Amino acid sequence: MSSRPTIVRSRLNLDLVVPGSASLPVLAEVSYDKADPYAVHVDFHTGNGAVVKWTFARQLLTDGAKTLTGEGDVQVWPSQSGGRRIVCLSLSSPSGAALFEVPLTSLVEFLSQTYAVVPTGSESDFVDIDAQLAMFLWDHPGL
Repeated sequence: MSSRPTIVRSRLNLDLVVPGSASLPVLAEVSYDKADPYAVHVDFHTGNGAVVKWTFARQLLTDGAKTLTGEGDVQVWPSQSGGRRIVCLSLSSPSGAALFEVPLTSLVEFLSQTYAVVPTGSESDFVDIDAQLAMFLWDHPGL
């Protein structure tokens, strides 16, 4: 029996960049499940108690810790703020846009834990194609 976890969870303290004003602290809960090996799920806790959920490719966050990556709704890049190394996470949707600063060390620690669960390049070993296809066909009868 493996002692490796199948789910990795962490809390990240982010800064929401507010143009012309001080940044606002935002708590984000990040999770990774080897049953969904390509994705990282992020729950952003807003000031009014609501939770905004986003899902990113794990590789997007990994690459973004080193270089500008992503296009469209999500972009990620390394930077510095107040003398500390950060990762910028830019999100846009029809309801608005946001720029978050993520402490690099916290993000790298979380990602390292995910790679201990599912190493780089082995993601496809954890995908149950038959189950995914069955779910797709269940949601789309008649196909």
